[in-house]
Formats: sequence, C-alpha cells, structure tokens
Amino acid sequence: MRGGGGGRPSFRPPDTAAQRKQNAEAPRIPHLGRRIVVLFRPYRPSIICTAILVIVGASLAVVPPLLVQRIFDDALFPVDGSAPDLTLLWELVLATIGLYLLSAGVGVIQTWLTATVGNRVTGDLRIRLFEHLQAMELGFFTRTKTGVIQSRLQNDVGGVSGVLTNTVTSVLGNTVTVIASLIAMIIIDWRLTIIAVIMMPILVIVQRRVGQVRARIAGETQESLSELTAITQETLSVSGIMLSKSFNRQRAESARYGAENVNQVRLQVRQAMSGQGFFAVVQVLMASVPAVIYLVSGYLIAGTADTITAGTIVAFTTVQARLLMPLMGLMRVALDLQTSGALFARIFEYLDLVPTIKDAPDAVGVDSASDALGRVEFRDVTFRYPDAAPDSRPTLDRVSFTAEPGQHVAFVGPSGAGKTTVLYLTPRMYEASGGEVRFAGADVRHLTQEAIIDHVGIVSQETYLFHASIRENLRYAKPDATDAELEQACRAANIHQVIAGFEHGYDTIVGERGYRLSGGEKQRIAIARVLLKDPPVLLLDEATSALDTVSERVVQEALDAAARGRTTLSIAHRLSTVIGADIIHVVEAGRIVESGTHASLLAAGGLYADLAAEQMAASRILKAEAEAEAEADRGVEADRGVEGG
Repeated sequence: MRGGGGGRPSFRPPDTAAQRKQNAEAPRIPHLGRRIVVLFRPYRPSIICTAILVIVGASLAVVPPLLVQRIFDDALFPVDGSAPDLTLLWELVLATIGLYLLSAGVGVIQTWLTATVGNRVTGDLRIRLFEHLQAMELGFFTRTKTGVIQSRLQNDVGGVSGVLTNTVTSVLGNTVTVIASLIAMIIIDWRLTIIAVIMMPILVIVQRRVGQVRARIAGETQESLSELTAITQETLSVSGIMLSKSFNRQRAESARYGAENVNQVRLQVRQAMSGQGFFAVVQVLMASVPAVIYLVSGYLIAGTADTITAGTIVAFTTVQARLLMPLMGLMRVALDLQTSGALFARIFEYLDLVPTIKDAPDAVGVDSASDALGRVEFRDVTFRYPDAAPDSRPTLDRVSFTAEPGQHVAFVGPSGAGKTTVLYLTPRMYEASGGEVRFAGADVRHLTQEAIIDHVGIVSQETYLFHASIRENLRYAKPDATDAELEQACRAANIHQVIAGFEHGYDTIVGERGYRLSGGEKQRIAIARVLLKDPPVLLLDEATSALDTVSERVVQEALDAAARGRTTLSIAHRLSTVIGADIIHVVEAGRIVESGTHASLLAAGGLYADLAAEQMAASRILKAEAEAEAEADRGVEADRGVEGG
C-alpha cells in the first residue's frame, strides 16, 4: 500500500507451520448444517424427483434376494421334494433380470439429476463467494494474499463439490437400502439378523472419532494448499519471475515451494489413510458375517426342530452382503461430512465477512445535472489505516480543500506524506475516520458507491492491463464502444499511431499485465481507456513518475488532453508535471502545509520551494553527467577516426 505515511502496514513474514496449523482450525460457524441445506433450496423440485428415484432404486435393490429364496426353495429344490418347476424358474429368472434392468435405468436418471443439482449448487456457491469478495473494501485485498483468495474460490469450493453432488442421494439411497435390507433380513430370519447387526453401534462410535481426526487433517491440508497457491501466484507471475531472476533467487523459490509441497504431500497421504484402518476392520467384520451365519445356521438346524432351508441361508447372506456397501457408504458419507465441514466453514467464514464500506439504506445516485457535478471537497478529514498501530500518527490529519468543477488540483510532498490516500478517499475506496468527504455536493456516505465510481476515472502509476487484445482492454471501460470511439480515444491519448503500427493493430495481444508494451504505451492505453469512460472527475496517481523523459512528455500531453474540462486531482513526484495546475497543495506528515500556484509557492520559499530546488539540482547533475558522457563518446570516436586514418 502506498502513500500510507505512519499508517502504512508493515511487511508480514511468511506463516510458520504452527501458525498455519492454527489457521487451519475450522472457525465455529453457527448453524453450519442448516446453511448447507439452504444451498439446495432453489432446486427442491429436482431434489424431490431425485429422492423418489433413490427410494425406488434402493427398494428395487432388495427384491432380487427375495426372488433368489423362491428360486431355491420353490423352483429348484421344492420343499415337497418334487422335480424342479422350470416354468416358475423361468418366471423368477426373467423377473430378476427385469428388476436389474429397471434398477439400472432408474440409476442412470438419478445420477444425471444428482450431478446436475450438485454441480449447480457448487456453481452457485462459487459465484456467490466471488460476488461477495468483489464487494469487499480495498483494504481487505491489501491484507490478504491473492493466492489465499484464489484457493478459497478454487480449492475449498472444489473440495466440497463431491459432497454437494453425492451426499443427498448417497445418504437417502443408502439409508433406504439399509432399512429395506434390515426389514428383508428380519422377514427371512430374525435370529440371524441380530447376529448380523450386533456390532453396528460400536462401529458408529468409532466412526465419529475417526471423522474428527479427518476434519482436522482436512483443514491443515487446505491451509497448506492455500500457501502453495499463494507461492505460485507470487513467484510465477511476470513480476515475480523478473524479481527472482534479477536477484538470482530461483533456487530459493524452488526450495520454498518444494518445502511446502513436501508438507502438502504428507498431509494428502495422512488424509487418504485416515480412517482406512477403520474401514478395513468394518469390511472384515461385515465380510465375516456370512461365515458366522453358516455356523449359526448349522447349530440351529442341528439343535432345533426348526428347519432353515438352503434358500433361506442363501437369501439371507445375499441381503446381508447387500447391506455391506450401503452401510460403509453411510459411514464414509458421515466421515466426508465431518471432513468437508472444515471446508464449508472456511467458505462461510469469507461469506460472513462484512464489508467495512457499504451503501447506506437511503443512499442515492449522483445528480448528473447538478451544477456541483465534478466538485470534490474534503472537510477536516482524518484517516488512519485499519491495521495501523494505535499510537501511530494518522495518515491524514484534518485535511481540508475544495476542487471546483473543471479545476486541476495537484498534491505534492515527500513520500509517505498521505497524498495517495487523498485519492483513495475520494471515490470511497476507504472510509474517512473523521471529517467529511463530499462529491458532487453530497457526503460520499449518502451516495451509492457505484454512482461515485461511474463519475470517476483513475490513472495510476502501476497500469494494469489484462492478457488480452488492446481492443478488449479498452472496451473494459465501455463494452459497447464502437471502433470509431476507440480510435478517437486513442488519438486523444497519443497512442493511435503506435497501435496502427503493430502487425495486428487493435487486436494485438498485450501479454501478462501488458509486458509486451513499453511503460509509456501502457500508460497511454490506460488514459485512452479512461477517456472512453468520459468521467467528470479524473484522479492521477503519479502517472508519469516511472517513465523516462521522452515517454513522460508524450504521456503528459495525453494527460493534459484528458484533463481538459474535467476536475483533476493529481499526485506528482516530478513538480514539472504540475506547474500548470490551478492550485497545488503541499502535503507533509498527513497535513496540507502550503497551498497556492507554482509561482506563489516558489516565492513563499517553503517546502515546495525546497522540493523544487532539490529536483532542479538533481536535474542539473544528470544533465551534466549526460553531457560529459556524450563528450567522452565523441572523444572516443575521434580517436578511432585518427587510428583509422
């Protein structure tokens, strides 16, 4: 953050492993389960249809074992000892095959509905989170790593996608299957049913404990993934690569990424293996039940007058085998819900963030017909950045000024004096701590943020261009702009001839952050983009400070053209760019200490005069060095001419 003065936040060192583990602990989100259910509310008709299909499919799944009992006891081995009934056998076999076909068809339709609803809910959650983040104030993004925000949108939402897609049908389908299977088992033989389910309560208790462990590991895994994403975003961007190459830090960055990657692999393995021992025990127990059933059946046949037929044993073990998968499915879903609870908590944590700057209930738009349109006024404005130390001086301290419509007001002063903060407060990107910021004759707190931004154009020192064509970057300001309007804006910004000289003209791809263009070219495209917007107020944040002398002159001409007829607030590093301003405010330590025109401020002999003298001296030194270097070059050329002669 620039221009923050005493309130500028300090650099935050990388998180330690302990800090990341603490951050990974899922925040307590009230009514989490209820909030997840609410996500499905818009799709109730589809969910009802899915539920019906699930119940039908699950019910159909337990009928074939009952047919198997009849196949054995009535068709193949009739109880009366007669020959197999082939007619009945055909009927039962065809009925069994028909049930399987019907069940498969129901399953296909159910899967389509489930995938549709689940992915739409995931999409809704993703866009809801994106829109909410768009509404957050600028300060949130200066405090939060871009990679961490990206991870919440991509990794966390992606992590709950499977739960949203499969949970409802899995829970409903498996529950119906388990209940239907238990009923069928009781109908077949209640004594064998008791033996088959006697271990279930113990398994449920163990499953809950395993779920808690998996939830904690999931939180740590997502936190590590966020850190990986942040490192990638910081180091593999164009700016990051240039920085690492210029300081020969590629190996160090690779080591940093590698260390976090090792941590991520370790956590992924832990997450994959957590609960596997539990499921292995469950599977062994459930798979061993048929053998126990055979043993018990033998004792029942040998020791009682009751006769347990072969069909009863086969049907019971078939149903019991069908109980294994849905029962394990329910346990897995319970574990997944506990695990995904940490991810849902991270998502809802961001959704619960309340922007510190939001429209008042009675906020109105800007009156475009008002005579005050274009007027910007600060009345005793005080501001301190939210994360500034309590005992630090405010970034702005009782600042007052007025910029009338069409007037050029410039702000100069030492670095960190608070100049950029003035521009941040004008369109209400930050909220003043005290005093009143007025725009077009009204307090900005009584206007909608959208209305203010619609009437403001900003050209900053750090021009941002998308990795797209020049045409697309320009139309970001006005999507419906015609080609003629694009050309007119670019001519006014002194960039049309340059663009026309490119092989693909306005369809030239500018590259990541516009790195295929020079600094002056990027700035003039940014100016053309603002001209397309045609705002009554123009904010210029040291728009030429990073340019060479030639580029500065060309860009300054474009800025002068853009400022005509508009209220312009500009921050200047080089005083030569604001000589023609209607009024110049000199800012020091968060206060306006001098105000006047260039001539009057020079005559006053204050801070402005000192800054001008320093820049003049520096300019003379640079000019003398350039002349000396040029003279030396001419001497070398002359010596070469003599030698050649």
